[in-house]
Amino acid sequence: MVSNTVSFHKFAKRSQNQKIILAAAEKVFAEAGYAGATTQLIADVANLPKANIHYYFKTKEDLYRQVVYNIFDIWMEAASAFDTELGPREALSRYIDKKMDLARTHPYGSKVWATEIIHGAPIIQDYLEGQLLEWSQDRSKHIQRWIENGEMDSIDPAHLLYMIWSTTQHYADFGHQIETLNAGKPYSDAQWQIAKLSVKTIILKGIGLTPS
Repeated sequence: MVSNTVSFHKFAKRSQNQKIILAAAEKVFAEAGYAGATTQLIADVANLPKANIHYYFKTKEDLYRQVVYNIFDIWMEAASAFDTELGPREALSRYIDKKMDLARTHPYGSKVWATEIIHGAPIIQDYLEGQLLEWSQDRSKHIQRWIENGEMDSIDPAHLLYMIWSTTQHYADFGHQIETLNAGKPYSDAQWQIAKLSVKTIILKGIGLTPS
């Protein structure tokens, strides 16, 4: 019984340390880039000894890979909000809402992702060619079906997805610019609700729909 309790506490401590390290690494990679980031800087931000970083992640590349994979997993989980059984208005509204929420709750993750893609996706190219391509092709087929059924205007499905991604992620990747234009302050809850409704209205009206 005592042994099981000790093992549980060790596991909980390990899990907590990894969570702290990954959060710090996400911030550092977002602000300094892969080349500018160091394990010492990540350790400083995590408020942990550098040895702890290397205990859980042998190299900086291992840590970076895990950060990027975590971001991808979060975004693919958000993709489940795009429920094609709901019809275009509800499905797209929910997806845009979820993407806007992620821009607010995971701004550093969005910046790491953007930098990774800008540099040719050296770490997650296999994800792009696998899971993301499969998901995009599946959703494009459903969008095309909605078009053929007269449920929305005729557009290229791929460009609709690109529009949603670029618009929602702007609120994370260019957060500093938005804050500057907002009198140097981050958006309040009320302002975020206005932003979400505005983005949904602009995109959905552009394809003949109204936001849900």
